[in-house]
Amino acid sequence: MFRQSPKILIVDDEIHILYVLAYRLKTAGYEVISASDGVEALELAQIEKPDVIITDYRMPRLSGLEMTRRLRQSPDTESIPVLLLTARGYALDPHTLQELNIEKCIYKPFSSREVIRHVEHLLSPLTV
Repeated sequence: MFRQSPKILIVDDEIHILYVLAYRLKTAGYEVISASDGVEALELAQIEKPDVIITDYRMPRLSGLEMTRRLRQSPDTESIPVLLLTARGYALDPHTLQELNIEKCIYKPFSSREVIRHVEHLLSPLTV
C-alpha cells in the first residue's frame, strides 16, 4: 500500500529549524513528523517508517550519528535514507558517513530549498 505523500522525519533540538523545515516540506507536499532528539526519533522511526530522515548531528541524549547507527541495526529502519545537518566546518569522518550510509551531509546555515532538492533526489526512485 502506497502513501499519498512521502513521509519525512525531521530531528533537531533547535525548534526554529524544525519549524522552518517542517513548513517548507509540508508546502512542498510532504507529510512531516518531527522529534527534538535522537531517542525520540528512534521511537518515531520504528512506528512511522518515514521515507527519509533529516537529522542534526549534535543533539542532547543521542547524536545524529549514534541515532543513525542504531537505525542501521534494525531491519525495519536500516534502509531509510538519512540526511545529516551539521555546523559548517565541523569535521566529520568520511569513513563513518559511508559506513552508516548517510546520503548527504548538509552544512548550516543551509537553505530549505537545498534540503528539499536533496529529499526529492532521494525519493525520485520511488516516483518513477
